[in-house]
Amino acid sequence: MKQYKILVTNDDGYEAKGLLELVKVLKTISEVSVTVVAPATEKSACGHSLTLTRPLKFVGIDDDFYKLDDATPADCIYVSLATLFEEQKPDLVVSGINKGSNMGEDITYSGTCAGAMEGVLHNVPSIAISQVVDFSEPDVDYSLAAKTIKKVVQKVKDGSFPLPEREFLNINIPPKLREAKIVTTYAGYRFYENDVHRHINPRGEEFFWLGLHPLAFKGREYNKALSDYEAIEKGYISITPVMLDMSAYKSIENLQDWCDAF
Repeated sequence: MKQYKILVTNDDGYEAKGLLELVKVLKTISEVSVTVVAPATEKSACGHSLTLTRPLKFVGIDDDFYKLDDATPADCIYVSLATLFEEQKPDLVVSGINKGSNMGEDITYSGTCAGAMEGVLHNVPSIAISQVVDFSEPDVDYSLAAKTIKKVVQKVKDGSFPLPEREFLNINIPPKLREAKIVTTYAGYRFYENDVHRHINPRGEEFFWLGLHPLAFKGREYNKALSDYEAIEKGYISITPVMLDMSAYKSIENLQDWCDAF
């Protein structure tokens, strides 16, 4: 019987616990084959970037498990589709399980989401999944995330992907829960600060560390669903359809009026 082929990547690196938990649970689904191509090092917040200035190299870790040396998640999907899946595309791309949330405008920073973006650019149904965490705690429980992605992948495998082309599913899992309801959400409006820390090294040279922004959101003008952040705050699993078309359609007419005034 034909195997359902899943290509997996992440942005936390090939040794990340979330990735290993994801691979483990996907392999429990019947008639599924899993291929992993993940960055050799952590690439969090690298966005949808491709590596154009140096070559990339596959390094085998285990059967159907590779790290792509100094690559981004988008590189991993791009190169895999052109090499490992040259003759036949995978049936699904899954990116994660990310350590930390990917909600609101953080989607644009996210290497995890970028892996899914690259997948749908090549007409492969794709899912990004992230575990909201308290970074002050030493260990992360991915059990609810693993249970959720298994349910979602099984439903996609047995039926169809619920979105049109160039749209992917972005899933965020609430922390410290073993059970939670899945609700459909939209991407929230996140507040940002310039959390940059200045330091001086022993040679007197100045350098800067970028810090973590607090998770602070507000709603948008959309009353048919919760935002991703509101869902997480209420203890729900958030699943958001994300489209790659970033055109601001509501502003086109006003912009044309502005241009006509030149």
